Amino acid sequence: MPPVVERETLLLYPLGTGISMRIWTLHPSYLDTKGLLAVWRETLLAQKVLKGETRGYRNHPQLKRFKELSDPVGAVARYLREIHAEAVRRGYNFSADKIAARDYDGQIACTRGQLLYEWRHLKEKLKQRDAAKFGTLEAIAEPVAHPLFRIVEGEVEDWEIITR
Repeated sequence: MPPVVERETLLLYPLGTGISMRIWTLHPSYLDTKGLLAVWRETLLAQKVLKGETRGYRNHPQLKRFKELSDPVGAVARYLREIHAEAVRRGYNFSADKIAARDYDGQIACTRGQLLYEWRHLKEKLKQRDAAKFGTLEAIAEPVAHPLFRIVEGEVEDWEIITR
């Protein structure tokens, strides 16, 4: 049976719980099931934050690139639509009704350094939790970005919290 995102998974995590937010620059097709569920949940939380519906995570660094746009909620909604499309391709049951009706017709510039940093980060996660998925991605040198992002030359973005 395909994963279903239950209401309980959408609870707003209090600060200091160790729950982090990752809005991947990578195309969602690279994510394993756990990663796809997490990015759906975390980006729905980001949408709530940007709509002013919650106080937590307002200053989370992952939101910086959205906050700088003319329509941050529309951009996050567009991001979520691609996550939803990937879930549908996999036969998962994510509720499109949770996505804001707004849209964003632009792209967000993001550096190649950021994309590659996230790529290494994801492959390390997959090496630990999903060897089969890791095996399908291991030989890919440079991944495709989520369609919301336009890749430009540069180092890791200044908002990224680097983990070693």
